[in-house]
Amino acid sequence: MIEKPWEGRFTEKTDRSVELFTSSIHVDKRLYAYDIDGSIAHCKMLAHTGIIASEEAEKLIEGLGAIRREFQRGKFEFDHSLEDIHMHIETRLFQEVGKVAQKLHTARSRNDQVALDSRMYLRDETRTVIRLLTALNAAIVSLAEEHIDTIMPGYTHLQRAQPVLFAHYLLAYFEMFMRDSARFCDCFKRINVMPLGSAALAGTTYPIDRHYTAGLLQFPEVSANSIDAVSDRDFMIEFLSCASICMVHFSRLSEEMILWSSTEFGFIELPDAFSTGSSIMPQKKNPDVPELVRGKTGKVFGDLMALLTVMKSLPLAYNRDMQEDKPLLFDAVDTLKACIEIYTAMTPKLKIRKDRMYQASTTGFLNATDLADYLVGKGMTFRESHSCVGKTVGYALNHGKELHELTLDEMKSFSPLIAEDIFSVLTPEQMIQRRTSFGGTARENVRAAIQTARQRLADAACP
Repeated sequence: MIEKPWEGRFTEKTDRSVELFTSSIHVDKRLYAYDIDGSIAHCKMLAHTGIIASEEAEKLIEGLGAIRREFQRGKFEFDHSLEDIHMHIETRLFQEVGKVAQKLHTARSRNDQVALDSRMYLRDETRTVIRLLTALNAAIVSLAEEHIDTIMPGYTHLQRAQPVLFAHYLLAYFEMFMRDSARFCDCFKRINVMPLGSAALAGTTYPIDRHYTAGLLQFPEVSANSIDAVSDRDFMIEFLSCASICMVHFSRLSEEMILWSSTEFGFIELPDAFSTGSSIMPQKKNPDVPELVRGKTGKVFGDLMALLTVMKSLPLAYNRDMQEDKPLLFDAVDTLKACIEIYTAMTPKLKIRKDRMYQASTTGFLNATDLADYLVGKGMTFRESHSCVGKTVGYALNHGKELHELTLDEMKSFSPLIAEDIFSVLTPEQMIQRRTSFGGTARENVRAAIQTARQRLADAACP
């Protein structure tokens, strides 16, 4: 067997520097199992269609099985002169079973082979990501159920706005991560398409049965255009886009974990097992986990932008530039999974400081909107009540008081519609309980939302 499959065309050996520069084996060796699975299915199809003999197929499959075991035992030897995982396995197969190994590549190209390996890898990883997100959401729902009575200030513009249940806040992230799961499920449909049999770009003259191969590899769909099949990396770009959106959610959550664990907020305490200290300041307890997650978000964004840039000007069909897709994909997959797993482990161990949250809910005029709504209920238009309450807030600020600390006479000086019942309206508990609109923070709403969330998780189907 010649050292390289294209060597017959060339009069010079490949320069060693070129071998090192073009080699991708240090990256794509992690695809070995998919390459072997794809080769076994291709081999069975070749025998099924009579392109090779059944005895030859059996010998090839036996050899591929032996190579798989070498990988699993860590005994497989790599050589940069063989470039990629496909050539490594093909060369080793020749050493294992002899000349019959040269028949395995009949009716396929490395172009459709690498597309197949990448899709098989990514559909497995997408399933894993969806399962991990489901586990994270289960942890979020459990924490929400535990804190159905914990009141905290909700924010807009990072300014205290209105009180909400901490459980309601947590369920906001539940919704974000559920949408992430839905995006990955939808993306999975476009990943799960078999390109094998497209060959280099034009298909093949051999009487192959692509649907037979697809059945063996559990692909529900076969690519419809051979040129597109070998040059398409949309499925990777889409996955990276979904991963980037998911990392946005993690970054936002991380920002709040960092802020809330600070002395200035003091809403939560991160568990010691998920924090680090300072090399010089003994008192420090640093939120390194959320900080690193926040930082890793940029890596995943970068992977997406890099792949978009690789693909943006490539003429059809395959170009060697596309070899750069896998380091980006692998990095994003590994980073995303690590972030999901660390948050799933950390979330149940967060220490929630209910007293600090509640105290923060009683200052900052969070009940101003409720006073305005109260006046509307007494017959005032909302715009009038808005102005009236604004003046009341200004008065309270000048006198160093909160709205609920004003006397009834002080309040009535701004509107005679205000009566003794106003004070029961302005407590955080009452403000929360009155927000009964669907999706609002009223306790019964949130309790029902938790039950619905558990059912949604139970009904969630991984593709």
